Amino acid sequence: MPDNRTDRTLVSRSGNWAQIRTAFRWHIPARLNIADLCSTYWARTDPQRLALTHLDGQGGGTRWTFGMLDRLSSKLANALAAHGLKRGDRIAVLLQQSPEVLLTHLAAWKLGAVSLPLFTLFGEEALRFRLADSGAKIVATDAANLEKLMALRPELPDLQKVYCTDSSSPGVQGFWDAIKYADANCVPVDTGPDDPALLIYTSGTTGPPKGVLHGHRVLLGHLPAIELHHEFFPQKHDCGWTPADWAWIGGLMDMAIPCLYFGVPQVSRRMRKFDPEEAFHLISKYGLGNLFLPPTALRMMRSAKVPSGLRVRTISSGGESLGGDLLQWAREQLGASLNEIYGQTECNLVISSCSALFEPRPGAMGKAVPGHKVAIIGQSGHPVAPGTIGEIAVKSPDPVMFLGYWNKPDATRDKFMKGWLKTGDLGVVDEQGYFRFVSRDDDVITSAGYRIGPSEIENCLCGHDSVSMAAVIGVPDPLRSEAVQAHVVLRGGVQWTAALEQELIDRVRRRVSPHVAPRRILSVTRLPMTATGKILRRKLREKYGSQ
Repeated sequence: MPDNRTDRTLVSRSGNWAQIRTAFRWHIPARLNIADLCSTYWARTDPQRLALTHLDGQGGGTRWTFGMLDRLSSKLANALAAHGLKRGDRIAVLLQQSPEVLLTHLAAWKLGAVSLPLFTLFGEEALRFRLADSGAKIVATDAANLEKLMALRPELPDLQKVYCTDSSSPGVQGFWDAIKYADANCVPVDTGPDDPALLIYTSGTTGPPKGVLHGHRVLLGHLPAIELHHEFFPQKHDCGWTPADWAWIGGLMDMAIPCLYFGVPQVSRRMRKFDPEEAFHLISKYGLGNLFLPPTALRMMRSAKVPSGLRVRTISSGGESLGGDLLQWAREQLGASLNEIYGQTECNLVISSCSALFEPRPGAMGKAVPGHKVAIIGQSGHPVAPGTIGEIAVKSPDPVMFLGYWNKPDATRDKFMKGWLKTGDLGVVDEQGYFRFVSRDDDVITSAGYRIGPSEIENCLCGHDSVSMAAVIGVPDPLRSEAVQAHVVLRGGVQWTAALEQELIDRVRRRVSPHVAPRRILSVTRLPMTATGKILRRKLREKYGSQ
């Protein structure tokens, strides 16, 4: 295993959190290209360095060096250029975790084009909207997704070429055939930090999805948090993995691309459905030390048997609030720090925990990451006093912040107020700088004059031995305006009874507060979730709000 320590880190390795924040300075070069930083750099300095081990699902693995990634992405870039892809054009990546995903992104960036990651479980409607709205000129996909893509092609006048990694047919270019016959000499184009590089669509929970456009600087904007929530990443023998799909900013920019930048090997594995036993097998067999695991995955793993001999050093998680039970489980059962992170597609990784520097607090996401100014603002757009609930906001400009919404200048303008990017999330910060997520603005429950956030209640319920997952909403109530209603998924073998419901209600009343205790708890087999594992409380409100 190579020594992963490099001199490419951005944050100081000495001092406490406050001292590191004070000393931090951004150094954003005038010319910047992600492919140059993540691929060409290593091909120049250490071409035999291990970049990726791709697992095929049948027990086999293929090792990829940085030299291989750089050479083949250059060949792909030349093939794409020959088929008309040029600076500023969009190329969609409709693939699961695989070397081809990295090759396509790197090739796009070498050409100054914009890569558009797409989730392979998207149906025709979701694909049609994103491909049409972005005006994607080329799509890279595989045989499993080819049929639904080709069915849409007559409706996509901008789509000129389809590349398929494992199939060829009339009108479809073989991905590897194109690489095989292309020239390997390709110098990344001269791009600046604000030149477009990446277009990721939001989930569209409030209206149609919006394309979030990022510049090449977005990589550097992620690095301080990566270094700190993985506790002075990279260290010798570090190796990364996430089950999160690389179509989302969490999988792509919280793990895959930063690992390339730091020269840290990682594992890719097509996992259509998360399996906790398989996850533990991968972690054990390949010595995976640095993990990004969504809260849902962590809760599923907590119900599985933990193998001995794990070498996990750090785990990051975000998207839903973590409870103290998960922090304790990770420390005791995995022997690893579990650090919560916070961000969104428009402005990612701006709050983080770091157990090496301060003790994580259950229910708190952490503190503002060095280089990012984060505050709780009120309706006037000004920061509010500690302890006051308001909207989590990030001061502009910031390297990790998006360039804007694709072709939506009004929506981009509405995202900002008085120089602050508004996240749409409600939160609170205390005197020590710990940020706590309260809820999405539309998830707040108003009951008997109280404004109640669901996260603290959900964490309390998930701390019970019988509960695997929980979601809390407000339902109409003639006396209280809204009543708190919880929905729980039970662990395997647990039977739902009236006594258990009362026990859970009493637990919240006792451990959180009587005024937030659910009036009713329902046992459900599953919870509605986004593709990235976030609970869709609005779906529950739609189902139960009129009952």
